[in-house]
Amino acid sequence: MPQWYMAIGGQQVGPVSQDDIITSLRSGNITADTLVFTAGMSQWTPLKDVPALAPYLPGASAPALPGAMPPPPPGRRAHDIDFKIVGVEMQFVEVELDPGESAVAEAGSMMYMMPGISMETIFGDGSQQPQGGSGLMGALLGAGKRLLTGESLFMTVFTNKGAGKQRVAFAAPYPGKILPMDLSTLGGELICQKDSFLCAARGVSVGIAFQKKIGVGIFGGEGFIMQRLQGDGLTFVHAGGMLHSLELGAGETLRVDTGCIVALQPSVNYDIQFVGNVKTALFGGEGLFFATLTGPGTVWLQSLPFSRLANRIYAASAKGGGGRREEGSVLGGLGGLLDGDNN
Repeated sequence: MPQWYMAIGGQQVGPVSQDDIITSLRSGNITADTLVFTAGMSQWTPLKDVPALAPYLPGASAPALPGAMPPPPPGRRAHDIDFKIVGVEMQFVEVELDPGESAVAEAGSMMYMMPGISMETIFGDGSQQPQGGSGLMGALLGAGKRLLTGESLFMTVFTNKGAGKQRVAFAAPYPGKILPMDLSTLGGELICQKDSFLCAARGVSVGIAFQKKIGVGIFGGEGFIMQRLQGDGLTFVHAGGMLHSLELGAGETLRVDTGCIVALQPSVNYDIQFVGNVKTALFGGEGLFFATLTGPGTVWLQSLPFSRLANRIYAASAKGGGGRREEGSVLGGLGGLLDGDNN
């Protein structure tokens, strides 16, 4: 603890602790104009001008105690978290939490966390504050939304209950990019594919977005339901391969492979269109339908949908007929028996 000195009645008093100064201030023995000094200061300074002591002046808001829930920044309901994205092809995001701050994430995405981080599994989408919330019905509604999108009924909340800043990291599930999205700058809402959500600041709601058109629901690659992220905090979205964003003007249309869509603003109209002719549909290798996105708004695309990656892996496996044909083994099937690859 730093040692402090006070100037009272023209006399130097100290060394004393910061707690001693706070006690003297609250008892009225010193005032806001009392001069104080400690290591690192260039001169004696009025107590009211010292950031470490000013919050304890009468009428000032005392700083939050370790583990207490800090008030949200002005105009923001979600927790204001700091972050760092690490890596190139296989990325993870490291989130830095102040005392009392929380982040929510899908189960199984945590990579590491510091000792001051407390982990709690909750029922629902993680958007409700611990003290507030909307009771059992609100939790059931949030959990029901997640069940419809194919996700778990539960989410994990990571809260800093230590005295200083603590860090927790979340890893991408497969090669690709992690994109930080500040919902406060995106109109408070984002529509994304069902499995793209990685983590977010506490206060962001992870819900559902029903596709209004039957064609989109049946042939759109994501079914009738996509994820709807709502709030004013940071959320992190993952996509395969490289990410590319496009700004569509009013009435401007883009035709996209349905699996390449990562996210879009709700102002973008999403529809499905037949590829054009039977021969192209059957032998073109791109499927029967593609998505048409019409602006205004921003869309985010991925170069490697997980479905393509999974299909390539399966095709190269023994069960998919690929076996060892690209390995150049002179032993062929016999080599597979010897090294166990044919199991």
